[in-house]
Amino acid sequence: MTEFAALVEHPFELLQAMERRSRAAHAGQGTGDASEEWVGVGFRIGEERFVSSRDQVREVLMLPDTMTRVPGANRWLLGIANLRGHLLPLIDLKLLLGSGRTALRRTARVVSVNHREVPAGLVVDEVLGFRRFMEHEYSSETAETAVRCDRYLGGTYQRGGESWPVFNLFDLVESNLFLQAAAE
Repeated sequence: MTEFAALVEHPFELLQAMERRSRAAHAGQGTGDASEEWVGVGFRIGEERFVSSRDQVREVLMLPDTMTRVPGANRWLLGIANLRGHLLPLIDLKLLLGSGRTALRRTARVVSVNHREVPAGLVVDEVLGFRRFMEHEYSSETAETAVRCDRYLGGTYQRGGESWPVFNLFDLVESNLFLQAAAE
């Protein structure tokens, strides 16, 4: 409490201290530093949950009403959509990984990858929102998944019996598999 009392004359710093303490309490710690927090975007491919760094996600979008099919492209390249004046290739992530087609239901979303050189919109079954984890919840061991994406995973966050494999979107869009969209 003395930490808060010292900040009475500095309302912004007081709010920051309160937020740090609140986040630490929510994560199961007594006190903590917000710099230990990792924030990602959770999503679902099939029945499995993943999380990607929020720095790798530009935005999450609804499926567009129309998209233009690309002749001679692999089936996983669903087409190109005009989103706010920018052309974005839409990729069925589940199909690209060889785990079947994504059902284009109301819950399906487009995860726009925040990569400087490779624009991509990854269609996933569902986006589960922001997920916040503390450093101590991270393990460098990669979780076993049914979706064939092991080479794009970099560790796992564990909380309350739930496992959240970290999916590296940049590794995916820079891979040969992704960059060779022409059908054979």
